[in-house]
Amino acid sequence: MTLIFIIYLIVMCLAACTLASELKRDLMMMQQNSYRIDRYRRWLGSSGDSTSWARLSGMCVFFAAMATFSAPDWAMGIIAAWAGGNLYYLTSRKYKKPLVWTPRTKRIFSVAWILSIIVVSLAVVFYGNDALSRCFAGSVALTGLYCMSHFIIIASVWLLTPVEKSINNGYYRDAERILKSMPGLKIIGITGSYGKTSTKHYLHRILSECFQTTMTPGSFNTTLGVIRTVREHLKPYDQVFIVEMGAKQPGDIKEICDLVHPQIGIVTAVGEQHLESFKTVENVQRTKFELVDSLPADGLAIVNNDFPKIADRSVDNVDCIRYTVGEDDRASAWRATDIEYTEKGTSFTVIGPDTNIRLTTRLVGECNISNLLACIIVAVKLGVPVEKIRYAVSRIEQVEHRLNLKQTPAGITIIDDAFNSNPTGSAMALDVLSRMKGGKRIVITPGMIELGDRTETLNREFGLKMASCADIAIVVGHYNRDAIVGGLKEGAMPEDAIVIADSFAHAQQLLQGIVKAGDTVLYENDLPDTFK
Repeated sequence: MTLIFIIYLIVMCLAACTLASELKRDLMMMQQNSYRIDRYRRWLGSSGDSTSWARLSGMCVFFAAMATFSAPDWAMGIIAAWAGGNLYYLTSRKYKKPLVWTPRTKRIFSVAWILSIIVVSLAVVFYGNDALSRCFAGSVALTGLYCMSHFIIIASVWLLTPVEKSINNGYYRDAERILKSMPGLKIIGITGSYGKTSTKHYLHRILSECFQTTMTPGSFNTTLGVIRTVREHLKPYDQVFIVEMGAKQPGDIKEICDLVHPQIGIVTAVGEQHLESFKTVENVQRTKFELVDSLPADGLAIVNNDFPKIADRSVDNVDCIRYTVGEDDRASAWRATDIEYTEKGTSFTVIGPDTNIRLTTRLVGECNISNLLACIIVAVKLGVPVEKIRYAVSRIEQVEHRLNLKQTPAGITIIDDAFNSNPTGSAMALDVLSRMKGGKRIVITPGMIELGDRTETLNREFGLKMASCADIAIVVGHYNRDAIVGGLKEGAMPEDAIVIADSFAHAQQLLQGIVKAGDTVLYENDLPDTFK
């Protein structure tokens, strides 16, 4: 009896560990969906995670154990086999963006575990008559909870909503207090469908030549990210604060502006991105221009006229500088022209009112020159000397995973554009690849996401352009495979030049048998764990 009880207890603990591991994975996906229940539910609907082999097998084990003909010993045996195998799978699996244990995730996980304990306790109390039956009831309950772990995480986030709101309000008020204590601080907001993170880094490097400057780190481009930056990174003696402003829905940028009150605003791009939440490009335009609309009367807007949805948007509330790359027949006060690419970087000329500067940078790609141009305009307006601008631009390093050019010891050129992908950025990356000579030009990509009902069309167009810019295409994953391959074939890329990979790791294995010294490899986008 004692030995059997110990075995039962071990099986119950094994089932508990499996549930804990699955709750942790579900919480990771909730975190990647910004803790938004609506987005998490959309992911569940599109990912098939709720009907995965692990979850379906868990359901089979649960119902088999519940069946009247199931002897407890037999049921505990299949629970042990299922839980052990699943626990090994969950703990050995690698993720591109693993769960970050923040105070919020710890609160959610604790509530999820408390809810699970309550259910298991009820099962033990109402079903168990002795130690063995209690262990059996607990093990079956834990298996059932595994099958509905998504709902446990959703319920935990929902239950904590008032708590999180109260905590965030306290952080917000503290950030407001800090900003009000620094009336001389120059605040610059940067937004756009793409290019905002690179622009932020370039501007920080240039302005740091003359000013004590702080920027929002990483991708801290939400209201909470800005609040955290103000509370943890902003120093009393800072002179300039550069704020990256991201948005997934209308009102997001206005919310950040209501907190920081920027005096200068840069809009880098308005294009087809995040259409699953914005629905239309017009909504994207309105949201990005919330930054411009929030500027004070003596503020300054700097907007990229190379995008039609920026060029056709009038700005009447503040002074507005419009900039372009190359020759343009539209009325633009500033432009970058005479662009020359070399293996060492790019040279270009900035032309503006009373300004004509020849600059050299290690960056490549028209998108990067456009982002640099916006930064140079701000620097000139803030009085940074031309020589300091020239020096800073020549020393700027590309932001990691954003059209970053590298050389490997084996003589292979890597173009790393893996952080994000959008129709404009991916086209520019392919243009850079097309200019590479001497060896094979190889693209590794899973395509583009969050483009709403335009996803298939835009990925097909991406494949079509790829066929004219690359010699070999390695298409990763299933999400956009048919659309990209369709575009590649439409562009007459040979069948043997189209390589299919199930994962990024698989793509790397295939690449080893293809790439040689002198070749160039473009990594275009790397989808998060929420996409297959």
